[in-house]
Amino acid sequence: MAYDQRLAERIRNLIGLDPEMTEKAMFGGLAFLVNGHMAIAASGHGGILVRVDPADSMSLVNTTPAELMEMRGRKMAGWLRVDADEIQDDTELEKWVHLGIEYVRTLPPKE
Repeated sequence: MAYDQRLAERIRNLIGLDPEMTEKAMFGGLAFLVNGHMAIAASGHGGILVRVDPADSMSLVNTTPAELMEMRGRKMAGWLRVDADEIQDDTELEKWVHLGIEYVRTLPPKE
């Protein structure tokens, strides 16, 4: 399944001009990276993937519509999936965009 290009454009517009931000096709979607780290992606399975502090993962799962991302049968702390129905409003999407960007800015740049 291809990613939602309209959703990718919404994410791009919320990010604005950021010289540290790049885009890359990943996991069947379009990822937005800061200093080489994925912050958020328009998922090829619909909705978004968001990178968060692993220590905050379960709190976010318990208090938001997010779920832990599952890869090869394993749930991944620090990676959340949010369904498209939950981010129809730009205000809601913006929360996730900023959460992902804020977290990856704490990581050292990838070489």
